[in-house]
Amino acid sequence: MFHELKEIIQQALINQQKGLKSVLASVVHLDGSSYRKPGVRMLISEDLSSVGAVSGGCVEKEIIHRSKSVFVDGESKIVTYDGRYRLGCEGILYTLIEPFQISDEFLKAFFNANKNREALKINSYFTKEDDTTGNFGSLITFKNNNQFTFNNNFDFKNLKSTDVFSQILEANFRLIIIGGEHDAVKLCKIAANLGWDVDVYTSSKDPKELKDFPGANSVIGTNPETIEFSEINNNTAIVVMNHSYVQDLKYIVKLANYQPKYIGILGAPKRRERLFNELFEFVPDITDTFLETIYTPAGLHIGAQTPEEIAVSILAEILAVIREKEPFHLRVLNSKIHS
Repeated sequence: MFHELKEIIQQALINQQKGLKSVLASVVHLDGSSYRKPGVRMLISEDLSSVGAVSGGCVEKEIIHRSKSVFVDGESKIVTYDGRYRLGCEGILYTLIEPFQISDEFLKAFFNANKNREALKINSYFTKEDDTTGNFGSLITFKNNNQFTFNNNFDFKNLKSTDVFSQILEANFRLIIIGGEHDAVKLCKIAANLGWDVDVYTSSKDPKELKDFPGANSVIGTNPETIEFSEINNNTAIVVMNHSYVQDLKYIVKLANYQPKYIGILGAPKRRERLFNELFEFVPDITDTFLETIYTPAGLHIGAQTPEEIAVSILAEILAVIREKEPFHLRVLNSKIHS
């Protein structure tokens, strides 16, 4: 969700440059079930265009319509949307609609947090009533405890009887791609569409440029002997796709000193036992914990054939690993999808 807020902020800046007002709609409470959960947001511009979404597309028109008064009087409001009688989602959404202004100080703090991959906290204060105006709004707290509000009129120090929705926005999930061929480009592009931060390492013998990998944060030419990794943790996945067993092995040996959430390696199943045996030779003290992060061949068995389909199968596997889910058909469920 960090990337969604980033897109909202970028659009709000464009609006401010054009002299257009903006309001932010945030789902802050849910009774029952819905397509999306509290914490989703959309930005509405004064010309009634929007960025982001608070549902699958069925609620947005009403939210935009009911935001018009906020543009006029500048007062935050709470609105509800009862999907039980219109959508079949069986839930009531409570949405906070507040004026949205971006200060230079907030912008600097936000992009520093984004650059340093730091989490931030958002507390949204509201009341469980429909079409109610008042001292409602959101308070953003950064790692250094700097605090900002989106709404200049929101007085968070003098709150009365309001509810609060608290959310931690973690840094974007990070994907490291080691490889520079056509399939790596496809993987990069689709992962970027998920809002992930993508860094690509290509061969120093055949270096590529940033323009060759749409959506990438960086593209670096390197080799296993000189590569330097940073910020590798449980919020990181790595896919090794050099199409060279020797190069793959060298990179995995280098990665043995780190603990990513997932390491995927392209290649045939018959290479797996050989890879593990040679890893023990090069890294005798390699841990079982590290070996459990390795998935080779990378991807879920969904019949993928094209580079795009293979990318989908790999990204689906990464999502299953980081969300700790065992893939299966949703149609077998008789209960809620999200616990």
